[in-house]
Amino acid sequence: MPRLHALELLPDAAGDAAVRADWQRLRDAGLPSMLDHRGSTNSPHVTVVAVPEISAADEARAVDLVGALLPVTVRASGLTLLGGAQVTVARLLDVDDALVRAVLDLRASVATSPERHRGWLPHVSLARRVPRERTQDVVDALGAGEVVLTLTTLRRWDPEAGTVRTLGAAH
Repeated sequence: MPRLHALELLPDAAGDAAVRADWQRLRDAGLPSMLDHRGSTNSPHVTVVAVPEISAADEARAVDLVGALLPVTVRASGLTLLGGAQVTVARLLDVDDALVRAVLDLRASVATSPERHRGWLPHVSLARRVPRERTQDVVDALGAGEVVLTLTTLRRWDPEAGTVRTLGAAH
């Protein structure tokens, strides 16, 4: 499977700190955490689209459709488990209709691939490769606290170059 390029939304400093606090709670409980990801570009984010290639036209369309809506406040609506024997744990996000429409319009216009997921499931990943039998421990560690994020930045992740580049930010 090719490495996927991504367009992502980043939270402001308070939202970044809230997600990192979740990551730390998992680590403190001896569980997998996104803190275990040592990549220099690892940061809390919401993936808008991930595909094998993103063109300059795709970037411009993302700025026009999605970047124009920033900042936008979203609220965590619960935890989800994605996967099989080992799961990714994420906080699902309640996102306003204008952002959902913009993201779906963007996703429809970006070059498709067999790896692309249909629709959009807005979420922030908290841990990867969690053994399914440890999921109750994850829920216990994270609790039911309310998490609110203000998404302020649109960025491009290039896995081949190992870089991120800001495409747009709230003023």
